[in-house]
Amino acid sequence: MRKKVIAGNWKMNKLPNEAMNFISELAPLVKSAENEVVLCVPYTDLFYSLLHVQDTNIKIGAQNMHYEESGAYTGEISGEMLKSIGVEYVIIGHSERRAYFGETDETVNKKLKKALSLGLKPIVCIGESLEQRESGEAKDIVTMQTKLALEGLESDAVEKTIIAYEPIWAIGTGKTATKEDANETIKWIREEIEKIYGKKVSDSVIILYGGSVKSSNAKDLFEMSDIDGGLVGGASLDAQELAKIINYK
Repeated sequence: MRKKVIAGNWKMNKLPNEAMNFISELAPLVKSAENEVVLCVPYTDLFYSLLHVQDTNIKIGAQNMHYEESGAYTGEISGEMLKSIGVEYVIIGHSERRAYFGETDETVNKKLKKALSLGLKPIVCIGESLEQRESGEAKDIVTMQTKLALEGLESDAVEKTIIAYEPIWAIGTGKTATKEDANETIKWIREEIEKIYGKKVSDSVIILYGGSVKSSNAKDLFEMSDIDGGLVGGASLDAQELAKIINYK
């Protein structure tokens, strides 16, 4: 039985004091949650958040990392730096990183391999644009992104990788894929993993849905056969709303 993971992605929001206040509000609301609770926060919030989640069931993740250990990469943060302060999760290849900052399938693969080598838990994002979906390319796009992201990994590494299917057209737009469409697309991803690594591996990989997840649609989405939780954007900035999503049952 795959564990449900609810990961909030704050993007470029919240100062350290706001992060700590948020955690103080959220922690008692989710202390009995059966799901894994993750907050992926800006770099400047990481250390404060890690201190503040002690003695709670909330895990902290970063929103990006570089694939090199160190070097002349001004403005970048390495996986070693994240690991050194106790970060547990990291988002890799978010569509906004791909669209605005030149992230490619190759760099996603490099970052994924690096994260896994350090024992970080990666959340690898894949998804198609509205144009690609409307032209019937969605399946080809998401299965190819899956294949390229996992290229060169052994089965045990794939089992430790979380994938987040995030239709680009549903991020920050208020639009959400129907629960049936989201589940079907995630099944395509799982089938691609099965083709390469076998059914045991594909059945064990946690695959999240990300695309305007909110408390009003969380239950319908998360109870579908192949959706193992959510990567939550805007709704994760409100502690009360995020708690409702986490406690969706």
